[in-house]
Amino acid sequence: MVPRAGLTPDRLTEAAADLADEIGFENVTLAALAKRFGVKDASLYSHVRNLQDLRTRVALLAGGELIDRIAVAVAGRAGKDALAAFAGAYRVYALERPGRYAATQIRIDQSLIAGTPALRRTTEITYGMLRAYGLAEPDLTDAVRLLRATFHGYCALESAGGFGASRDVQQSWERAVDALHVALTHWPHEEMPDD
Repeated sequence: MVPRAGLTPDRLTEAAADLADEIGFENVTLAALAKRFGVKDASLYSHVRNLQDLRTRVALLAGGELIDRIAVAVAGRAGKDALAAFAGAYRVYALERPGRYAATQIRIDQSLIAGTPALRRTTEITYGMLRAYGLAEPDLTDAVRLLRATFHGYCALESAGGFGASRDVQQSWERAVDALHVALTHWPHEEMPDD
């Protein structure tokens, strides 16, 4: 099969990410993407293996975009300032790019992402910020999970209009980040068993 002129894996991935922001990541299909380019579904198979491959590509693209924003935000900052910048960049991306953000939440085969620059950068920036709090493994992993669960939960509720109280959502967000800073500063380090 001869690849259609102008279609490339990168172009399809970017278009799928745009489509995800418009109609929701879960609604992105090969048929919808083919329609956007005015081609038959079969034309896409020269560039992506299947829908799962396309969704993985969108997830990797979005993950790279998210960590790029976070990296810019945290540059030159440490401690609470870095945490607030990290959290703010995460939230803005999640709210501005809802389909792309949803893609970052899917589980991806670790063998596909193990060597990707975005994963290495995400690990370096996130763990670097947390090491400033004096954390080491296994506490680093636990702290990453706490941050991710808090940020994701807040963003999911906010984007769904789930906060109905009159309290300003931004003020609540800032207090949540303050609380995370306190938790990280006073982290209950895991006791290692004596040999």
